[in-house]
Amino acid sequence: MVRRRRRGTRARDASRGHPPSCAGHPRCSAGGGPPTHMALLRQLCVERRGWIAATEFEDGIAATNLLPGPASTQLAILTAWRLRGTAGALVGGFCFIVPGLALILALAALFLAGSPPLWVRGAAAGAGAAVAAVAVQAATALVPGSWRRAGTARPARARWAAYALAGAVAAALTGPWLVLVLVACGLVETAIRAWPATEPGRAFAWPVPLALAVPAAGGLLALAWVALKVGALSYGGGFVIIPLMQADAVEHYHWMTDGQFLNAVALGQITPGPVVQTVAVVGYAAAGVPGGLLAAAVAFAPSFLFVILGGPRFDAIRADARVQGFFTGAGPAVIGAIAGSAVPLALVLQHAWQYGVLGAAALWLLAAGRGVVSTLLGAGALGVVAALTGWAL
Repeated sequence: MVRRRRRGTRARDASRGHPPSCAGHPRCSAGGGPPTHMALLRQLCVERRGWIAATEFEDGIAATNLLPGPASTQLAILTAWRLRGTAGALVGGFCFIVPGLALILALAALFLAGSPPLWVRGAAAGAGAAVAAVAVQAATALVPGSWRRAGTARPARARWAAYALAGAVAAALTGPWLVLVLVACGLVETAIRAWPATEPGRAFAWPVPLALAVPAAGGLLALAWVALKVGALSYGGGFVIIPLMQADAVEHYHWMTDGQFLNAVALGQITPGPVVQTVAVVGYAAAGVPGGLLAAAVAFAPSFLFVILGGPRFDAIRADARVQGFFTGAGPAVIGAIAGSAVPLALVLQHAWQYGVLGAAALWLLAAGRGVVSTLLGAGALGVVAALTGWAL
């Protein structure tokens, strides 16, 4: 059982464990993203204030990585829960989410206005052009850990490649049904590793009926449904929600155009907070500020429930062979899905200069190893230049 630490925990306890895998990773120095959030939480809660020990913080990272939803948000909620129980989890999670949410809604109002200034439209077109490269970078960052988790056996690595390919194809072609592919990969790996001693379908059947449920016909109920899928079914990384949201927000409900959706993804990257906050922009496009607040509330609610209700059981969950098998299969499918989402994101670009920005962003991210925020800001600046020089937007 996960134990809560008292406020007076000595800072020397924090030095007994190794830093989490993200601390010291070169991508942690890039603005935004879960690694940066986790590194900052560790610095504040473990090293500076000594509220919890380093080993407990690392256990928290491992536990939240097993859950669907934004891992850094869940880690903040879990850290606050360990300190002050349910009340602490609610306050800590609220304070972690609200600043970025307020900023992204303000930017949504600017970028989705009926007649935004020319420079705003240029910045949006430029930053949106780079989003596909960001998706590829997000996928490649997850590959080493997932590959090690698969083990060294040749059949296991062959299955890893098959799961990744399945996720990529599903993200590029199936849209909202992607989650079924992710769940199926997890169940297959669970069955291979544990059959017949366990019944994997019982352990992870819950997402299947949820994903197969008939979505609401429209309005706020439809928005709540989309946000629920984002919050409860986003395994392994925030970018896996992109094809889910794109299919619903653009193709099914027509709340926004492809270009506006690219802007939403870019805003989710450059603002503080998890990528899941992109759903607030979708909500704003659907129903203004109330829609943005509703979408955010529904999307983040599962994270609070997972931590508050499941916190005492995290150690048992981590030790369960079925859980480990499921995520060994679902993990590479998630990576493939994130990479595959780059295909529809790139195909919606409308102008040649945007593909030039996409190529430059790919070089900046993947070859030079620079950060996401600098990439999107630079792409936005190029878009402003293109707009002011009269290029088509």
